[in-house]
Amino acid sequence: MKRILGLAVMACFLAGTAPATAAYPAKPVKIVVPFTPGGATDAVARHLARKLAERLGQPFIVENRPGASTIIGAQAVAEAAPDGYTLMLSGSTTYTVLPALKKNLPYSPLASFAPLAIVALAPVVLLAKNDLPAGNAAELAALARQRSGQAGLMYGTFGAGSAPHLTGEMFAQAAGAALSPVPYKGSAQLVTALIGGEIDLGVDTVSSAAPHVKAGKVRAIAVTGSQRAGQLPDVPTFAEAGMPSVSLMGWYGLAAPAGTPAPVLSTLEQAVAAIMQDAEIDAAFSAMALQPVAWGPAAFRRQIGQELQVFGDIGARAAISLD
Repeated sequence: MKRILGLAVMACFLAGTAPATAAYPAKPVKIVVPFTPGGATDAVARHLARKLAERLGQPFIVENRPGASTIIGAQAVAEAAPDGYTLMLSGSTTYTVLPALKKNLPYSPLASFAPLAIVALAPVVLLAKNDLPAGNAAELAALARQRSGQAGLMYGTFGAGSAPHLTGEMFAQAAGAALSPVPYKGSAQLVTALIGGEIDLGVDTVSSAAPHVKAGKVRAIAVTGSQRAGQLPDVPTFAEAGMPSVSLMGWYGLAAPAGTPAPVLSTLEQAVAAIMQDAEIDAAFSAMALQPVAWGPAAFRRQIGQELQVFGDIGARAAISLD
């Protein structure tokens, strides 16, 4: 009788102390996007949220928290309870560009987050105005060197430290030339300036630039990434053009706050890996000129480490600082 009573007491104790993660998720999960609604990051997050809800049986709700170049949203996630009910979907701006170029951030890309997966890559393309006397990357590099003693070729960016700015500096270093960055508020302004001849070059995402290239308004010189972009199949990669060091790729990664229990992380990792095999996700991402991938936590951390080094070096050589 005592043995039975003891077992009953033990069973009650174990039931009362069983980890809450066993039933994860037991309530809605929030995915913070540190950008405004309507952009590519937001779209990726909403596609993932819908599929995660279908697979895990609880709502996954996207919450847009823009501001301070993604710092506001990233800090909120870094300081959230590490229970798996607050996640973040963001890109290299948050995880590598800001940490490499700005001091005293209120979060650390490696210490504040538990990386889950990189789910998509976004190639960028180097554009030229139509009357620029250079038809490929080698000719453009020669022209850039020729004009380095003057003001240098001017290229459009989205501001200091933006992906176009860093890509332009990568090209300048590979070409052994000096270029002059010109900031614009976004893709529309940049392309308009390029078409009008205000600038010689521009760097933009493939998804934004492809329609203008196909319409003959601007020319595409080369794209980043290990393979040609589906939207611009005739445009070589920088590696094909002999400039493999021009390698910046935009990307989107899902992370949780550091300290999130391992069983919760495992549930999310497995769910995301399965989702990225979904034909519907593949089609949706490809339509946005994104390359769907399923890079797990280890690859995610390697990407952060590599880009922190690369962007830090570029920032030091080109005197780029976001402080």
